[in-house]
Amino acid sequence: MANIFSRHLRSLSDAFRNSRPSFRRRGVLWVFAAGFGTFVVSYSAIEIASVSHTYSDIGSIPKNSVGLVLGTSKSMPNGLPNAFFEFRMSAAADLYKNGKVDCLLVSGDNATKDYNEIKDMQLSLMEKGVPPERIIGDYAGFRTLDSVIRAKEVFGLSKLTVISQSSHAERALFVARIEGIDAVAYEAE
Repeated sequence: MANIFSRHLRSLSDAFRNSRPSFRRRGVLWVFAAGFGTFVVSYSAIEIASVSHTYSDIGSIPKNSVGLVLGTSKSMPNGLPNAFFEFRMSAAADLYKNGKVDCLLVSGDNATKDYNEIKDMQLSLMEKGVPPERIIGDYAGFRTLDSVIRAKEVFGLSKLTVISQSSHAERALFVARIEGIDAVAYEAE
């Protein structure tokens, strides 16, 4: 009897051992599916939060006192100008010149002595005709999340216009909605 039991146990053990790769593959597939599903749900939530609050036409965007300009590097790693930076600064200056914002909060990274997004944004905006007293610097906007939360908690804003490219602006609007900020976004090229 013990011999039959041990043979049966051995055959179950062998079956389990031989099936483990299948379980592993299924586990990997489930993890991938769960991750992909999370991505789709998150992206959909961001889209829904921003669908009626994003503008690309300067004539139709509502006026807000403050425009939050999200930071980016002035130059690409190869030293060439960053088109995202140029288009974002142009969009911010256009909003100011068209009376859609009264001032601009430029928020970005200045982690090292040689890298200062805020200084670059301020200089670019002044070159585009925005008076320096209308540009406020947030030197701790290291991420989009930081920039939006600091706009509320440090600068006391409950209403603003986010200025960035489409997908970046949508993420910022999503964070703003969660934080209870009444925000719209102006999409730069």
